[in-house]
Amino acid sequence: MILFISDLHLQEDRPVLTAAFLRFVDGPARSARQLYLLGDLFEYWAGDDDLATPFHQSIVTALRGLSDAGVALFWIAGNRDFLVGDAFAAAAGLTLLPETWVIEDHGRRIVLVHGDAQCTDDVNYMAFRAQVRQPAWQRQFLAMPLLQRKQIIAGLRDNSRKDQAGKSYDIMDVTPQAVADVFARTGASVMIHGHTHRPALHDVDGKQRYVLPDWEPEAVPPRGGWIAIGDDGVIARHAPDGSVLA
Repeated sequence: MILFISDLHLQEDRPVLTAAFLRFVDGPARSARQLYLLGDLFEYWAGDDDLATPFHQSIVTALRGLSDAGVALFWIAGNRDFLVGDAFAAAAGLTLLPETWVIEDHGRRIVLVHGDAQCTDDVNYMAFRAQVRQPAWQRQFLAMPLLQRKQIIAGLRDNSRKDQAGKSYDIMDVTPQAVADVFARTGASVMIHGHTHRPALHDVDGKQRYVLPDWEPEAVPPRGGWIAIGDDGVIARHAPDGSVLA
């Protein structure tokens, strides 16, 4: 199988969420030949010099165990963890991919993105994204002490929550034109992405757009799950308990 997950938003003060991820790693992911992490695995990532914390080490160790077991791991950055770099990749045994990536499976071109770059109606976010994805901005930010970076990120997260409270779901969703542009640019017939926390399967002029869920195992009912492509080429959405969704 090929598996796809995103938007876990792992953080040290969410042990139930972490446990759910580790069960996935020790369970379904062990049967995969490839696992694609499509962004926001972490609630935030302040830089690879934060690798030494016990919590981050536990996640890296779990990923490394998968890699060592023969599962090929791939990473596309999200809007929360775009500062993951080469040191993290080497420790976890995964390959960093650009923000748009195409794979071929059973004669189809499948385009993978996190999804935030396609939320083009959210003008303020797009301006912020353009700034923080610049290499010069990242070099300047990563040159700051780790504690200072975490304080800045905490402020940005607080501002983001306040900003989102005043936005409609439609503004924070992908736009049809941005989706059409990705399909046209890549020649893909299938798209898989996360970011919006609105899991679904959409028909886009005969093409398929799969949206991954965010993970909230403590919600009622629990949210989470993954997308799998079986050895027969069938694409299936899976609930947190592993059952196949319609």
